[in-house]
Amino acid sequence: MRAVVIGAGIVGLTTGLALRHAGIEVVICERAPEIRAAGASLGLWANALAVFDDLAVGEEVRSIGAPTEMYFHDPAGRPLVTPGYSPEDHQYLLVHRAKLNDLLADAVGLENIRLATGFTAYEEHADRVTVHLSDGNTEDADVLVGADGAYSAVRAQLVPGTPAREHAGHHAWRAVIPATGMTVPEDRLFLGTHGCRGGYIRTYDGGVYWLVNQFNSPPPTGSPKQQAMDRVVHLEEGGRDGVLAGLIAATPEELVLHNQVMLVPPLSRWASARVALAGDAAHAMSPHITAGATLGIEDAALLGRLLARTDDAPAALTAFQADRIPRYAHVARLSAAVEHAPTPEEFARHYVAFSHWMITDQRQSPRKNEVDV
Repeated sequence: MRAVVIGAGIVGLTTGLALRHAGIEVVICERAPEIRAAGASLGLWANALAVFDDLAVGEEVRSIGAPTEMYFHDPAGRPLVTPGYSPEDHQYLLVHRAKLNDLLADAVGLENIRLATGFTAYEEHADRVTVHLSDGNTEDADVLVGADGAYSAVRAQLVPGTPAREHAGHHAWRAVIPATGMTVPEDRLFLGTHGCRGGYIRTYDGGVYWLVNQFNSPPPTGSPKQQAMDRVVHLEEGGRDGVLAGLIAATPEELVLHNQVMLVPPLSRWASARVALAGDAAHAMSPHITAGATLGIEDAALLGRLLARTDDAPAALTAFQADRIPRYAHVARLSAAVEHAPTPEEFARHYVAFSHWMITDQRQSPRKNEVDV
């Protein structure tokens, strides 16, 4: 079997790796001229780490990450208690996106990745899919996987009329900075007022990742750094004299990333006979649940397992869609409960309920045994 994967981000590269482990020939096409990552850091939960263990890169991934915990605090620094959940429900690995991309690209094999090669269209046939690329070439394959993000060109053809849309008023600011000389004795995540969340987390190499998010934000004005600083007063009791403000102030302007959060609407389908979507191409969601990468990594693993079992690619993609659509409908319900929680205490409770479900669902009912082709 042969597969073409569009997109060399975290999910595209993991998909390529999972398919290669399944004995499938893979070519990954990336429109950018180099392997690169949009964003600063990302959190990987236990279910993503289990996938990387299965793909024989788990230890390497852990070597570029810092174990940390998702506990929330109020602006005074008091923890928001969530009784009934174990420490495991709060634990994840913080990794640098670019370093994870490089690691996965090396594992897939650079000879299997074509840079500066974008997707333009596909044609499905009874026995194959023909993929048209921006360099004028075509590739025939048994399967095409669109892992090309929220603005997916593959999705635009597979499910027309589903462009990414703004999560109105939801903005995010973040950066990773090297050691600054400031004392950051512990990680701290705040749930503040005016729809703001944010905090700082130490990285594995002595740097710090800081983030600020806001629901129902007024239109941002000023530079991204100033926009983040303007929201600090809603997060940490020390305001502009607090640790978070100090970290933002120490960040060079060009390192501050600002994003209007974008969402992909619920899709009527994720697959056809020869084409499937994975990761943000299928389900880009709000980062307030910090699980988009982890869930996309699960997509990649499931594709690999299903296609490894059969020579009938259409049956495998049918099974993939049958598993993913109801699962993500449940993810959307849990995510909405977090977003619309009326108090910080309820936000924290709904958040850990989500992480508990995500981790224990994977362990108690391993998806590798659930779906028959």
